[in-house]
Amino acid sequence: MLVLPACTTFDPADALLPPPARSVALVSVPNSVAPAVVLVGHTEPAGTEPPPAPAATLPAVPPAANQGTPLPITLPTALSLASASPLDIQIAGQRLRAASAALDRAKVLWLPNVGLGIDYFRHDGQIQDVGGFVFSTNKTSFFVGGGPTAVFSLGDALYAPLAARQVVRSRQADVQTARNDTALAVAEAYFTVQQARGEVAGSIDALRRADELVKLTQKVAPDLVPTVEVNRARAEAARRRQAVEVAYERWQVASADLTRLLRLQPGTLVEPAEEPSLTVELIDPGAAPDDLIPIALTHRPELASDQAVIQATLARVRQEKVRPFVPTVALRGAGAQVAGLAGGYFGGGFNDDIGKFGGRFSFELQAIWEVQNLGFGNRATVRERAAEQRQALLQLLRTQDRVTAEVVQAHARVRRSANRLKEATAGVADAVETAEKNLRGLVPGKRVGDQLTLVFRPQEAVAAVAALDQAYRDYYAAVGDQNRAQFQLYRALGHPAQCLMNAPTAAAAPAPVPAADPK
Repeated sequence: MLVLPACTTFDPADALLPPPARSVALVSVPNSVAPAVVLVGHTEPAGTEPPPAPAATLPAVPPAANQGTPLPITLPTALSLASASPLDIQIAGQRLRAASAALDRAKVLWLPNVGLGIDYFRHDGQIQDVGGFVFSTNKTSFFVGGGPTAVFSLGDALYAPLAARQVVRSRQADVQTARNDTALAVAEAYFTVQQARGEVAGSIDALRRADELVKLTQKVAPDLVPTVEVNRARAEAARRRQAVEVAYERWQVASADLTRLLRLQPGTLVEPAEEPSLTVELIDPGAAPDDLIPIALTHRPELASDQAVIQATLARVRQEKVRPFVPTVALRGAGAQVAGLAGGYFGGGFNDDIGKFGGRFSFELQAIWEVQNLGFGNRATVRERAAEQRQALLQLLRTQDRVTAEVVQAHARVRRSANRLKEATAGVADAVETAEKNLRGLVPGKRVGDQLTLVFRPQEAVAAVAALDQAYRDYYAAVGDQNRAQFQLYRALGHPAQCLMNAPTAAAAPAPVPAADPK
């Protein structure tokens, strides 16, 4: 048994890129959700029920080198790569960085801008002085210096950082969501590759038996069976060859999907080191959904993201409610003809004579209380922000319903696929035994009158080979569905994907098939 770290808590700080260190703190969790990977054929811990004694072995998978450029990989390696380069995680990380930059900007909203520059002023003709007298003059002035400029609402300076901080928390949770979703997508693609490899092995084994059936039928025809039975056997062999091609196609298509997710070399054929019969158990199938739903509602990062968005909208509602009661601060330099330069070196004179340079410093500070559109504008803005807050709350409720449904659905898949796997395992054993006995039975067995008859008829052997191929498909489909369902339930409960990525590696042993019941 490969036991994974029992991560059941989500720390928003863990969502920051790059990924956290490989050491993970262990926390106590209910036994029903303690994650573990069970490799079929390994020794179980004391107190667990041993697996049935092996009696038959599943067919071997042909090497990938026969069909293309092989790319060896293991499940732990694939899960580790799931946090390294997938684009969805990188996109979520860039959104987090953008939110962090917005928070930094909100924190310094009250700080003034500082400008440096020059101001040249020239006037010719009539002008009016402060006393109202109009006269004609020609003058020039020159100013070089700098000054502060700031125009901000105290309410914005107070509440904007609060809202921006919650947006950062939401983006941190979104990064964790991207990691969890990517890990699930990689696991599903990996087990789809494994299922296709198993179908390749099963189809090749069924084809081998179909070819053997053709040879045996040719030996007994036309003396003991009609020649048409040879045609029937050849037709079945042709079907089995088509099934092999279809299985290889699924392997290549699933491999391309996995290399896309992990951003590996395209065109290679992924060749997992584990056997296709590898089974994974992260969550105990016997756990009740009522026990799992509270865990998901506590630990899903999507809910943490929605809750942070609600807090951000509440901060914006308060921001708009206090806007008419807090002033807007305006700080401007008044040392030149145009506001902006407060202090520096100033000089001037008549016509083009610029002189009498000296220092100068002037600024203007204002506090303005503003009621937008006679108060109706403020009221409308408050209603708009309140509607956004209620929308965020409804989004949280919708996410809760979706999380609950995902837990129930994944749990049902885990339970039913586990039951199917038990039946499929027994079905493979029965199908293998049936096919072998039918092929061995294509020999003269008893005499009816003056003629010998076969123990089994060729059409019965044809049906047995077809049933064997279907049994292999059912078995590997059940294995793949169970493994995918385990990862779906693991993700539905909100366990961080980092726990899977930090799991130690272990070699997978071939999965035996129990013997069929004696007939």
